[in-house]
Amino acid sequence: MTPDEHQRVIDELQSVIDDTQHTIDRFEATGMEEQMPEDYEKLLDILDDAVKQQREHVMAMLG
Repeated sequence: MTPDEHQRVIDELQSVIDDTQHTIDRFEATGMEEQMPEDYEKLLDILDDAVKQQREHVMAMLG
């Protein structure tokens, strides 16, 4: 991938990270993490995966 392609993926992943974090914040603010623990775990998994992928693209772009 070119640096521009990596940057585009990094930017898209940042959107996923931001949106997912916003949803997690709403879950926590309303107590939904206790009412829907499986969905809450899925959100945490999505966030973790997006951060890992973003880190990989940053490292590839820098390397």
